Amino acid sequence: MEEKTEKNRPADAPHPPVSEIAPAPPPRRRFRPGLIVVTVLVLAAAALSFHYYVKFVVPFETTDDAFVESYVTFVSPRISGQVARLLVTDNQRVKAGDTLLEIDPRDYQTLMAQAAADLTAAQVRVRQAETQIEVDKAKADQEEAAVAAAQAVAERALADRHRYEAVQSQAVSRSQIDLAVTQANSTSADVKVARNRAIAAAAQVDLDRAMVETMRAQVQVAETRLQQAQLQLSYTKVVASRDGRVTRRTVELGAYVQTGEALMALVPDEVWVVANFKETQLERIRPGQPVLLRVDACPQQEFSGRVDSLQAGTGARFSLLPPENAVGNYVKVVQRVPVKITFDSTVDLSRFNIAPGMSVEPKVRVQ
Repeated sequence: MEEKTEKNRPADAPHPPVSEIAPAPPPRRRFRPGLIVVTVLVLAAAALSFHYYVKFVVPFETTDDAFVESYVTFVSPRISGQVARLLVTDNQRVKAGDTLLEIDPRDYQTLMAQAAADLTAAQVRVRQAETQIEVDKAKADQEEAAVAAAQAVAERALADRHRYEAVQSQAVSRSQIDLAVTQANSTSADVKVARNRAIAAAAQVDLDRAMVETMRAQVQVAETRLQQAQLQLSYTKVVASRDGRVTRRTVELGAYVQTGEALMALVPDEVWVVANFKETQLERIRPGQPVLLRVDACPQQEFSGRVDSLQAGTGARFSLLPPENAVGNYVKVVQRVPVKITFDSTVDLSRFNIAPGMSVEPKVRVQ
């Protein structure tokens, strides 16, 4: 309205004084509720972030470099032979003592039969040697008796000689005296011969006793060979050494296997977690601290565990080719130390398909 008045005023009309012009009213500030809402939300988010950091980040040490581990047992035969029976398949669960496969036992049955026959023959030789001892003892006793008889005859002949020599020469002829002397000497020689025979008979008894000991040693050797043959026959059945699941089976029915050849792997149910923490995180990690575990294969399940131990050395130090740090172009790299984490005994892992090599995210509560 005022703009129209100014425009319609003649050019030569005088302007009203400045004091008579009404001042323009100051601009009014508009109320902005959205700004207050944004500010409140920002402050609330900051408070929640701080609370989350203090409650869920500061008291924990975590890493994504963690995996499930276990002692994997490779099953190998202790003898060579052809596989006659194959009783397991891949990923089959077995118990300790279950037969996994059987090697053709016929060759080893023959060896055991031969060892049993050798043992029987050795035992028979022992009995023969023991019987020979009794026979030679009887001969030795007989020779001792012969010595006694020869001694009696020799004493009589010697007495006759002395008696003849003591008689007057007119009563006994010279020929009778010579005959008595000859008989005395002959009977004395017979005594010596009998004594030598008795000594030989006693020595034969000692020899028989030594032979018995030798035969008994041969029996022990035969028994050892029989036990070895029995062991080899028992090795034809390859059994599981512990509970677990069969994995990576490479043997087939009818294959010829060698001693020590890896035929399959046996993964036990006992597993744990190896978490590779940075060396800067180890300051607050101690054995016995509780751990929350999330396995990638079971994202909806949270497991509980405990820190078991810390490895005495970094992972790189025990690698196949440890790094050589004494060089001129050395660059410091944060090392990682394996930490062993065990599942709580209350956790029933049999319900979950947790296997070695699976990824895990552990959270160690350090406060």
